[in-house]
Amino acid sequence: MQIRDASLMMQPPAGSGLSIIIVTYNSATVLPGLLDSLPAGLEGVKQFETIVVDNDSHDHSVDVALAHPLRPRVIRMGRNAGYAAAINAGAATVRPEADLLILNPDVRLLPGAVSLLVGRLTDSSVGVAVPRILDEDGSTRWSLRREPSIMTAWTDAVLGGTFASRIGTGEAIGDPAMYDRGGLIEWATGAVLAVAARARGVVGDWDESFFLYSEEVDYLRRVRESGLFVAYVPQARVVHIGREYLGNMRLSALMTANRIRYYRRYHGPLSAAVFRLSIIVGETLRAVLGPGHRAALWAAMTPWRPPPETQPHYSVRGDSLDALQSCTESVQSGSATGIKRS
Repeated sequence: MQIRDASLMMQPPAGSGLSIIIVTYNSATVLPGLLDSLPAGLEGVKQFETIVVDNDSHDHSVDVALAHPLRPRVIRMGRNAGYAAAINAGAATVRPEADLLILNPDVRLLPGAVSLLVGRLTDSSVGVAVPRILDEDGSTRWSLRREPSIMTAWTDAVLGGTFASRIGTGEAIGDPAMYDRGGLIEWATGAVLAVAARARGVVGDWDESFFLYSEEVDYLRRVRESGLFVAYVPQARVVHIGREYLGNMRLSALMTANRIRYYRRYHGPLSAAVFRLSIIVGETLRAVLGPGHRAALWAAMTPWRPPPETQPHYSVRGDSLDALQSCTESVQSGSATGIKRS
């Protein structure tokens, strides 16, 4: 892992105030838009630094970061280590008293968004604050979530995620009033997370074994179990391009495998089997809708094996069944490569 310092002239030393961590993987086309949005998004924030952690991109992501007027500090991972590992690498370079702002590279911050999130962290009971996420057309995305359960999994499977969320039984929260009023939540999609230094101190590192997807579910669960809250701040607004997993076989398989593995980690074998069956049923019902659903079904039906002590290195750049199997096994063992977060 290589670190290159290219600090903004008026940027404070690492660890003072707010440290912004942006994880990139082949993100050259979207990263400039995020960096361009930072000055407006950071209105009112006096002390900050920007860190780009690159997971061995094969495009010009690093060059884009180094050439940008903000002059972020760049950490080269030297391999595609996964989303959680990149966050941990960036966090390890700042002092423990720093709050973190974790951003996907395809996010665009609207004016004042960051100060609103950081302001929420001044409440000593709050460990993480999340914003309202908008689609590119300005509509509010259903980014808030309930903790995965047998009920959410089966109603999503049988009724469909959209309808289940609207009636209040799905994993995604579909109540428009909640998105307007704000408050405490269980978890939210991890495109934008403001993490208080107090949460970093008690929760520790992100779990790198997830590699991609469900790592934020696990981290925010540990935040809540530590006695801190996750707060939703609707006045803080960002735009997220994302959703690359839709129709993508590899990402759909990764997401499904990690959903099952996360649930199994915190529940007994019988409950985990019922949860897994719900996903099999749901993806079977929707397999005709596209390859993403078929890949998710395949991943859900693949028997899980405990990861070996020495993890193999898998490539998931192809769309073949062999690549999908490697993808699922890599999620289970925490060793997948060649995938970026949506």
